[in-house]
Amino acid sequence: MISDRWMRWPSREVLTREGQSLARLWFVRVLRVVIAGSLLWNAFHHDRGWRLAAGIGLVVLCAGLVWAFLRTSFDHRLWLSVTLLVLLMGCGYAAQVGDWRVLALVLWCGTAVLSLERLPLLAAAVCVPLAMAAFAAYNNDNWLVTGLVVVGLALAGYTLRLDADARGNAQRLLAQERAARTAEAETAALAERARIAREIHDVLAHSLSAQLVHLEAARLLIEGEATRDQILERVVAARSMAREGLEETRQALSALRGEMTPVEDFLRELVASDRASVSVTGARRALPAEASQAVRRVAQEALTNVRKHAPGAKVLVRLAYEEREVTLDIRDSGGAPGELAASGAGYGLLGMRERAELLGGSLTAGPGEEGFIVTLKVPT
Repeated sequence: MISDRWMRWPSREVLTREGQSLARLWFVRVLRVVIAGSLLWNAFHHDRGWRLAAGIGLVVLCAGLVWAFLRTSFDHRLWLSVTLLVLLMGCGYAAQVGDWRVLALVLWCGTAVLSLERLPLLAAAVCVPLAMAAFAAYNNDNWLVTGLVVVGLALAGYTLRLDADARGNAQRLLAQERAARTAEAETAALAERARIAREIHDVLAHSLSAQLVHLEAARLLIEGEATRDQILERVVAARSMAREGLEETRQALSALRGEMTPVEDFLRELVASDRASVSVTGARRALPAEASQAVRRVAQEALTNVRKHAPGAKVLVRLAYEEREVTLDIRDSGGAPGELAASGAGYGLLGMRERAELLGGSLTAGPGEEGFIVTLKVPT
């Protein structure tokens, strides 16, 4: 079986001017004009009359065949491309018969170079010997010079092919890098949206659910003709929860802007009105935004659960900075469930556990020797 390398076309990217510098494009254009002008002058400056007209017609025909070959080779049409190259070789023979020897030699040499640059190697291996055989047959130089020219032309054509392949690979890598950057930006945007959604959910769901419980209790008290003080107590509690929710929302917005206070300061402010103590161990350092938010939200949720299920219990909050992670441990001394123990949907700790797992950490929650223990571990 023939190797794919021998049957593979140069990619379309390398057959275009895309990726070439402006200086290179202008250099190639000027070089072509100079070479074409020199050849035409050398071939036709002695001709007059019909010979000059025939020569110009032959040049126009060759230019049309070259243009057609460039198009067909770009479209990877093998047989038509080979046919056009054979016609160009025939034009070289016609130029030799018409005594335009320089034009003939250039056509044969150019045909060999184009074959190596733009055709599959197997097709080029057929076309190049034909063109070089015609060149060697009609070249008047000695055999050594002719052989060196043939080898040089083969190397030049193959070098152009390797250069085009290198440019094509560079363009493909650049396109892949751009696609990867675009995908990375989209992924980052989606992750940021998910983070904002989690923050909004954690703040609003907690605050609004508590307000709903108090307002529903106030409605039931009104329907049951309770005393004014009982109803006012519920309304005041709902207002307090609304105020706390607003403050948490402001803290969440500050966190999204990267304006967060240190975690240990946040924990001390959080437990200021509770029977709780905060201890911090390890070398304090700034935490990544996601890790910092996870610690804050778990602390809020755990203390809220203590207020619901064990109001008045003593709480110990311990924050430990370790080498590769930070650990938050919240323990309470237990107690009788409060009147809000049945409120909420029960998804708080589940949401916190999902948040921790998204960061590569873990959250455990369960009864301890006296009360309840919540432990969060987040890599930093």
